[in-house]
Amino acid sequence: MRRGWAAVAAAGLLAVACSSGGAAGDAPPRAPGPAVAQRVNAPLDVYEHDRPGMLSPAVRGLPARVYVPDSESDDVIVLDQRTFQQIGRFKVGRKPQHVVPSWDLRTLWVNDNDSNDLVPIDPRTGRPGKPVQVDDPYNMYFAPDGRFAIVMAERLQRIDFRDAHTMRLRKHVSVPCTGPNHADFSASGDFFLTACEFSGDVLRLDTRGQKVTGVVKLASRAMPQDVKTSPDGKTFYIADMASNGVWTIDAATFRKTGFIPTGKGAHGLYVSRDSKTLYVTNRGEGTISLISFKTGRVVRRWRLPGGGSPDMGGVSADGKVLWLSGRYNSEVYAISTSDGRLIRRIRVGDGPHGLAVFPQPGRYSLGHTGVFR
Repeated sequence: MRRGWAAVAAAGLLAVACSSGGAAGDAPPRAPGPAVAQRVNAPLDVYEHDRPGMLSPAVRGLPARVYVPDSESDDVIVLDQRTFQQIGRFKVGRKPQHVVPSWDLRTLWVNDNDSNDLVPIDPRTGRPGKPVQVDDPYNMYFAPDGRFAIVMAERLQRIDFRDAHTMRLRKHVSVPCTGPNHADFSASGDFFLTACEFSGDVLRLDTRGQKVTGVVKLASRAMPQDVKTSPDGKTFYIADMASNGVWTIDAATFRKTGFIPTGKGAHGLYVSRDSKTLYVTNRGEGTISLISFKTGRVVRRWRLPGGGSPDMGGVSADGKVLWLSGRYNSEVYAISTSDGRLIRRIRVGDGPHGLAVFPQPGRYSLGHTGVFR
Protein backbone atom coordinates (compact mmCIF):
# COMPACT_ATOMS: atom_id res chain seq x y z
CA MET A 1 0.00 0.00 0.00
CA ARG A 2 2.81 2.36 0.65
CA ARG A 3 5.43 3.26 -1.88
CA GLY A 4 7.98 5.97 -1.24
CA TRP A 5 7.02 6.63 2.36
CA ALA A 6 9.59 6.17 5.10
CA ALA A 7 8.48 4.30 8.18
CA VAL A 8 7.95 6.35 11.29
CA ALA A 9 11.14 6.35 13.34
CA ALA A 10 9.42 6.01 16.68
CA ALA A 11 5.70 5.33 16.61
CA GLY A 12 5.48 5.79 20.34
CA LEU A 13 6.25 9.49 19.96
CA LEU A 14 2.98 9.88 18.09
CA ALA A 15 0.79 9.01 21.07
CA VAL A 16 -1.42 12.01 21.67
CA ALA A 17 -0.37 13.93 24.76
CA CYS A 18 -3.87 14.97 25.75
CA SER A 19 -5.27 11.43 26.03
CA SER A 20 -4.96 8.76 28.66
CA GLY A 21 -5.93 6.16 26.05
CA GLY A 22 -3.66 3.15 25.60
CA ALA A 23 -2.75 0.91 28.48
CA ALA A 24 0.88 0.48 29.42
CA GLY A 25 2.53 -2.27 27.41
CA ASP A 26 0.23 -1.97 24.40
CA ALA A 27 2.18 -1.95 21.15
CA PRO A 28 1.43 1.08 19.00
CA PRO A 29 0.11 0.51 15.49
CA ARG A 30 2.86 -0.27 13.04
CA ALA A 31 3.76 2.36 10.51
CA PRO A 32 3.26 1.36 6.88
CA GLY A 33 6.20 -0.60 5.57
CA PRO A 34 7.41 -1.72 2.16
CA ALA A 35 5.88 -5.21 2.33
CA VAL A 36 2.84 -4.40 0.18
CA ALA A 37 4.90 -2.51 -2.35
CA GLN A 38 7.04 -5.63 -2.81
CA ARG A 39 4.06 -7.85 -3.58
CA VAL A 40 4.30 -9.26 -7.08
CA ASN A 41 1.40 -11.61 -7.71
CA ALA A 42 -1.33 -10.56 -5.27
CA PRO A 43 -3.61 -7.72 -6.42
CA LEU A 44 -3.50 -4.52 -4.42
CA ASP A 45 -6.21 -3.99 -1.80
CA VAL A 46 -5.75 -0.87 0.31
CA TYR A 47 -8.30 -2.28 2.78
CA GLU A 48 -6.62 -5.65 3.27
CA HIS A 49 -5.90 -4.88 6.93
CA ASP A 50 -9.54 -3.98 7.62
CA ARG A 51 -10.88 -7.53 7.70
CA PRO A 52 -12.99 -8.78 10.65
CA GLY A 53 -10.85 -9.64 13.65
CA MET A 54 -7.74 -7.81 12.42
CA LEU A 55 -7.60 -5.51 15.43
CA SER A 56 -4.40 -3.68 16.28
CA PRO A 57 -2.90 -4.44 19.72
CA ALA A 58 -3.67 -0.79 20.52
CA VAL A 59 -7.43 -1.44 20.41
CA ARG A 60 -7.83 -5.07 21.45
CA GLY A 61 -10.10 -5.38 24.43
CA LEU A 62 -11.67 -1.96 23.97
CA PRO A 63 -15.43 -1.81 24.58
CA ALA A 64 -17.43 -1.74 21.34
CA ARG A 65 -19.14 1.65 21.30
CA VAL A 66 -20.61 4.25 18.99
CA TYR A 67 -19.72 7.89 19.65
CA VAL A 68 -22.37 10.29 18.31
CA PRO A 69 -21.60 14.05 18.15
CA ASP A 70 -24.75 16.17 18.45
CA SER A 71 -24.27 19.44 16.60
CA GLU A 72 -27.41 20.98 18.12
CA SER A 73 -26.96 20.20 21.83
CA ASP A 74 -23.14 20.39 21.82
CA ASP A 75 -22.54 17.02 23.39
CA VAL A 76 -21.50 13.47 22.55
CA ILE A 77 -23.79 10.48 23.11
CA VAL A 78 -22.13 7.10 23.71
CA LEU A 79 -23.95 3.92 22.65
CA ASP A 80 -23.18 0.29 23.46
CA GLN A 81 -22.96 -1.69 20.20
CA ARG A 82 -24.20 -4.90 21.78
CA THR A 83 -27.18 -3.62 23.74
CA PHE A 84 -27.99 -0.60 21.55
CA GLN A 85 -28.41 1.39 24.75
CA GLN A 86 -27.11 4.86 25.60
CA ILE A 87 -24.41 4.44 28.24
CA GLY A 88 -22.99 7.95 28.39
CA ARG A 89 -23.39 11.58 27.42
CA PHE A 90 -21.09 14.54 28.00
CA LYS A 91 -20.76 18.16 26.96
CA VAL A 92 -18.09 19.31 24.51
CA GLY A 93 -17.59 22.58 22.60
CA ARG A 94 -19.86 24.36 20.17
CA LYS A 95 -21.08 22.57 17.05
CA PRO A 96 -19.32 19.18 17.27
CA GLN A 97 -19.25 17.78 13.73
CA HIS A 98 -17.25 14.55 13.62
CA VAL A 99 -15.59 12.10 16.01
CA VAL A 100 -12.21 11.20 14.49
CA PRO A 101 -9.93 8.29 15.52
CA SER A 102 -6.28 9.39 15.86
CA TRP A 103 -3.61 7.89 13.62
CA ASP A 104 -2.28 5.71 16.46
CA LEU A 105 -5.82 4.55 17.39
CA ARG A 106 -5.41 5.64 21.01
CA THR A 107 -7.60 8.74 21.01
CA LEU A 108 -10.91 9.87 19.55
CA TRP A 109 -11.03 13.56 18.68
CA VAL A 110 -14.31 15.49 18.78
CA ASN A 111 -14.20 18.26 16.15
CA ASP A 112 -15.88 21.32 17.69
CA ASN A 113 -16.37 23.54 14.67
CA ASP A 114 -17.67 26.75 16.25
CA SER A 115 -15.64 26.81 19.47
CA ASN A 116 -12.40 26.09 17.56
CA ASP A 117 -11.22 23.14 19.60
CA LEU A 118 -10.67 19.39 19.63
CA VAL A 119 -11.82 17.34 22.61
CA PRO A 120 -9.93 14.06 23.18
CA ILE A 121 -11.86 10.97 24.28
CA ASP A 122 -10.15 8.00 25.90
CA PRO A 123 -11.77 5.00 24.12
CA ARG A 124 -10.99 2.74 27.08
CA THR A 125 -13.10 4.76 29.48
CA GLY A 126 -15.30 6.73 27.08
CA ARG A 127 -14.45 9.92 28.97
CA PRO A 128 -13.40 13.29 27.52
CA GLY A 129 -10.17 15.12 28.28
CA LYS A 130 -8.98 18.71 28.10
CA PRO A 131 -9.82 20.58 24.85
CA VAL A 132 -7.02 21.62 22.49
CA GLN A 133 -7.40 24.89 20.58
CA VAL A 134 -7.51 24.38 16.80
CA ASP A 135 -8.96 26.78 14.22
CA ASP A 136 -12.23 25.72 12.57
CA PRO A 137 -11.92 21.92 12.83
CA TYR A 138 -14.87 20.86 10.70
CA ASN A 139 -13.20 17.56 9.87
CA MET A 140 -9.75 16.02 10.33
CA TYR A 141 -7.50 13.48 8.65
CA PHE A 142 -4.00 12.11 9.26
CA ALA A 143 -1.06 11.74 6.87
CA PRO A 144 -0.37 8.03 6.24
CA ASP A 145 3.01 8.22 7.98
CA GLY A 146 1.37 9.64 11.12
CA ARG A 147 3.36 12.88 11.23
CA PHE A 148 0.58 15.37 10.51
CA ALA A 149 -3.04 15.96 11.39
CA ILE A 150 -4.78 17.54 8.40
CA VAL A 151 -7.62 19.83 9.46
CA MET A 152 -10.39 20.76 7.05
CA ALA A 153 -10.97 24.37 8.08
CA GLU A 154 -14.09 24.64 5.96
CA ARG A 155 -15.25 28.09 7.07
CA LEU A 156 -11.78 29.60 6.63
CA GLN A 157 -11.26 27.99 3.18
CA ARG A 158 -8.04 26.39 4.39
CA ILE A 159 -6.46 23.03 4.91
CA ASP A 160 -4.15 23.14 7.92
CA PHE A 161 -1.28 20.74 8.54
CA ARG A 162 -0.64 20.26 12.25
CA ASP A 163 1.68 18.14 14.33
CA ALA A 164 -0.26 14.93 15.01
CA HIS A 165 1.19 14.79 18.53
CA THR A 166 0.77 18.35 19.79
CA MET A 167 -1.70 19.75 17.22
CA ARG A 168 0.70 22.68 16.79
CA LEU A 169 0.20 24.41 13.45
CA ARG A 170 2.84 23.65 10.83
CA LYS A 171 1.35 25.09 7.66
CA HIS A 172 -1.78 26.85 6.35
CA VAL A 173 -2.80 25.91 2.82
CA SER A 174 -5.34 28.31 1.31
CA VAL A 175 -7.50 26.47 -1.20
CA PRO A 176 -8.97 27.72 -4.52
CA CYS A 177 -12.48 26.58 -3.61
CA THR A 178 -15.14 26.96 -0.93
CA GLY A 179 -16.11 24.41 1.69
CA PRO A 180 -13.28 21.83 1.85
CA ASN A 181 -14.72 19.04 3.98
CA HIS A 182 -13.96 15.38 3.16
CA ALA A 183 -10.93 13.58 1.77
CA ASP A 184 -9.14 10.29 1.12
CA PHE A 185 -5.62 9.28 0.18
CA SER A 186 -4.12 7.55 -2.83
CA ALA A 187 -2.91 3.98 -2.45
CA SER A 188 0.69 5.22 -2.11
CA GLY A 189 -0.29 8.03 0.26
CA ASP A 190 1.64 10.54 -1.85
CA PHE A 191 -1.47 12.63 -2.51
CA PHE A 192 -5.07 13.01 -1.40
CA LEU A 193 -8.30 14.36 -2.85
CA THR A 194 -10.49 16.84 -1.01
CA ALA A 195 -14.12 17.65 -1.83
CA CYS A 196 -15.22 21.30 -1.77
CA GLU A 197 -18.90 21.32 -0.89
CA PHE A 198 -19.91 24.86 -1.80
CA SER A 199 -18.06 25.35 -5.08
CA GLY A 200 -18.46 21.85 -6.54
CA ASP A 201 -14.73 21.22 -6.91
CA VAL A 202 -12.37 18.40 -6.02
CA LEU A 203 -8.77 19.25 -5.14
CA ARG A 204 -5.65 17.12 -5.39
CA LEU A 205 -2.99 17.89 -2.79
CA ASP A 206 0.57 16.65 -2.52
CA THR A 207 0.92 15.10 0.94
CA ARG A 208 4.62 15.73 1.39
CA GLY A 209 4.75 19.07 -0.38
CA GLN A 210 1.55 20.18 1.39
CA LYS A 211 0.26 22.06 -1.64
CA VAL A 212 -2.60 21.96 -4.13
CA THR A 213 -1.57 20.30 -7.39
CA GLY A 214 -4.87 20.12 -9.26
CA VAL A 215 -8.54 21.12 -9.38
CA VAL A 216 -11.46 19.33 -11.04
CA LYS A 217 -14.92 20.87 -11.41
CA LEU A 218 -17.57 18.18 -10.99
CA ALA A 219 -20.66 20.08 -12.20
CA SER A 220 -22.11 23.58 -12.01
CA ARG A 221 -24.43 22.73 -9.10
CA ALA A 222 -22.46 19.90 -7.51
CA MET A 223 -22.15 19.58 -3.72
CA PRO A 224 -19.44 16.94 -3.20
CA GLN A 225 -19.29 15.20 0.16
CA ASP A 226 -17.50 12.02 1.20
CA VAL A 227 -14.50 10.63 -0.69
CA LYS A 228 -13.30 7.01 -0.88
CA THR A 229 -10.51 5.21 -2.68
CA SER A 230 -11.30 1.96 -4.49
CA PRO A 231 -9.61 -1.17 -3.09
CA ASP A 232 -7.23 -1.34 -6.05
CA GLY A 233 -6.33 2.34 -5.66
CA LYS A 234 -7.22 3.17 -9.26
CA THR A 235 -10.42 5.14 -8.65
CA PHE A 236 -11.72 7.77 -6.26
CA TYR A 237 -15.45 7.85 -5.52
CA ILE A 238 -17.02 11.23 -4.65
CA ALA A 239 -20.55 11.43 -3.23
CA ASP A 240 -22.50 14.39 -4.61
CA MET A 241 -25.47 15.51 -2.54
CA ALA A 242 -26.87 17.81 -5.24
CA SER A 243 -26.38 15.51 -8.23
CA ASN A 244 -27.81 12.54 -6.30
CA GLY A 245 -25.06 10.10 -6.98
CA VAL A 246 -21.34 9.33 -7.02
CA TRP A 247 -18.64 10.64 -9.35
CA THR A 248 -15.61 8.56 -10.27
CA ILE A 249 -12.17 10.08 -10.78
CA ASP A 250 -9.14 8.27 -12.20
CA ALA A 251 -6.38 8.28 -9.57
CA ALA A 252 -3.56 8.34 -12.12
CA THR A 253 -4.86 11.06 -14.46
CA PHE A 254 -7.08 13.03 -12.03
CA ARG A 255 -9.90 13.10 -14.59
CA LYS A 256 -13.61 12.41 -14.19
CA THR A 257 -14.46 8.99 -15.59
CA GLY A 258 -18.14 8.61 -14.81
CA PHE A 259 -21.19 9.20 -12.64
CA ILE A 260 -23.27 6.60 -10.77
CA PRO A 261 -26.84 7.64 -9.83
CA THR A 262 -27.60 6.35 -6.34
CA GLY A 263 -30.40 8.40 -4.76
CA LYS A 264 -31.40 11.79 -3.46
CA GLY A 265 -28.79 13.49 -1.29
CA ALA A 266 -25.87 11.04 -1.72
CA HIS A 267 -23.61 11.78 1.22
CA GLY A 268 -21.53 9.15 3.06
CA LEU A 269 -19.31 6.39 1.61
CA TYR A 270 -18.28 3.20 3.46
CA VAL A 271 -16.42 0.10 2.31
CA SER A 272 -17.56 -3.41 3.25
CA ARG A 273 -15.16 -5.61 5.22
CA ASP A 274 -14.59 -7.86 2.17
CA SER A 275 -13.68 -4.88 -0.06
CA LYS A 276 -16.43 -5.80 -2.54
CA THR A 277 -19.07 -3.16 -1.86
CA LEU A 278 -19.30 0.59 -1.38
CA TYR A 279 -22.23 1.67 0.81
CA VAL A 280 -23.67 5.06 -0.21
CA THR A 281 -26.02 6.90 2.16
CA ASN A 282 -28.75 8.79 0.33
CA ARG A 283 -29.68 11.29 3.02
CA GLY A 284 -32.52 12.94 1.12
CA GLU A 285 -34.59 9.80 0.61
CA GLY A 286 -33.74 7.44 3.47
CA THR A 287 -31.94 4.79 1.44
CA ILE A 288 -28.52 3.16 1.20
CA SER A 289 -27.23 2.16 -2.25
CA LEU A 290 -24.69 -0.63 -2.69
CA ILE A 291 -22.14 -0.15 -5.47
CA SER A 292 -20.11 -3.13 -6.66
CA PHE A 293 -16.43 -2.26 -6.94
CA LYS A 294 -16.16 -4.96 -9.62
CA THR A 295 -18.84 -3.60 -11.95
CA GLY A 296 -19.06 0.04 -10.85
CA ARG A 297 -22.85 -0.23 -10.71
CA VAL A 298 -25.54 -0.11 -8.04
CA VAL A 299 -26.45 -3.72 -7.28
CA ARG A 300 -28.88 -3.17 -4.42
CA ARG A 301 -30.75 -0.44 -2.55
CA TRP A 302 -31.90 -0.66 1.05
CA ARG A 303 -34.75 1.56 2.21
CA LEU A 304 -35.21 2.51 5.86
CA PRO A 305 -38.75 1.60 6.90
CA GLY A 306 -40.62 4.76 7.80
CA GLY A 307 -37.93 6.91 6.17
CA GLY A 308 -34.93 8.68 7.66
CA SER A 309 -31.86 10.75 6.84
CA PRO A 310 -28.82 8.39 6.81
CA ASP A 311 -25.68 10.48 6.98
CA MET A 312 -22.24 9.57 8.37
CA GLY A 313 -21.06 6.51 10.28
CA GLY A 314 -19.10 3.29 9.88
CA VAL A 315 -19.10 -0.49 9.79
CA SER A 316 -18.80 -2.61 12.93
CA ALA A 317 -15.54 -4.48 13.55
CA ASP A 318 -17.08 -7.79 12.49
CA GLY A 319 -18.58 -6.22 9.37
CA LYS A 320 -22.14 -7.24 10.24
CA VAL A 321 -23.64 -3.86 11.13
CA LEU A 322 -23.60 -0.52 9.33
CA TRP A 323 -24.07 2.28 11.86
CA LEU A 324 -25.36 5.62 10.56
CA SER A 325 -26.53 8.88 12.05
CA GLY A 326 -30.02 10.09 11.10
CA ARG A 327 -28.99 13.70 10.64
CA TYR A 328 -32.45 15.27 10.58
CA ASN A 329 -34.43 12.61 12.43
CA SER A 330 -32.74 12.70 15.86
CA GLU A 331 -31.74 9.05 15.62
CA VAL A 332 -29.06 6.49 14.86
CA TYR A 333 -29.59 3.46 12.62
CA ALA A 334 -28.06 0.00 13.04
CA ILE A 335 -28.45 -1.83 9.71
CA SER A 336 -27.63 -5.46 8.89
CA THR A 337 -25.05 -5.68 6.11
CA SER A 338 -26.28 -9.13 5.12
CA ASP A 339 -29.74 -8.03 3.95
CA GLY A 340 -30.22 -4.32 4.73
CA ARG A 341 -32.64 -5.03 7.57
CA LEU A 342 -33.01 -2.21 10.09
CA ILE A 343 -31.89 -3.85 13.33
CA ARG A 344 -32.50 -0.90 15.57
CA ARG A 345 -33.54 2.75 15.41
CA ILE A 346 -32.09 4.58 18.43
CA ARG A 347 -33.34 7.97 19.57
CA VAL A 348 -30.58 10.47 20.30
CA GLY A 349 -30.26 14.31 20.22
CA ASP A 350 -31.54 16.69 17.57
CA GLY A 351 -28.36 16.97 15.49
CA PRO A 352 -26.46 13.65 15.19
CA HIS A 353 -23.68 13.95 12.64
CA GLY A 354 -20.29 12.26 12.10
CA LEU A 355 -20.51 9.30 14.45
CA ALA A 356 -17.53 6.99 15.01
CA VAL A 357 -17.81 3.23 15.37
CA PHE A 358 -14.90 2.09 17.50
CA PRO A 359 -12.81 0.01 17.61
CA GLN A 360 -12.40 -1.12 14.03
CA PRO A 361 -9.78 -3.27 12.27
CA GLY A 362 -6.71 -1.64 10.75
CA ARG A 363 -3.12 -0.75 11.58
CA TYR A 364 -3.67 3.01 11.70
CA SER A 365 -6.33 5.66 11.06
CA LEU A 366 -6.41 8.19 8.24
CA GLY A 367 -9.10 10.12 10.10
CA HIS A 368 -12.70 11.22 9.40
CA THR A 369 -15.19 8.94 11.20
CA GLY A 370 -12.91 5.98 10.60
CA VAL A 371 -10.79 5.44 7.48
CA PHE A 372 -8.32 2.67 8.28
CA ARG A 373 -5.41 1.04 6.50
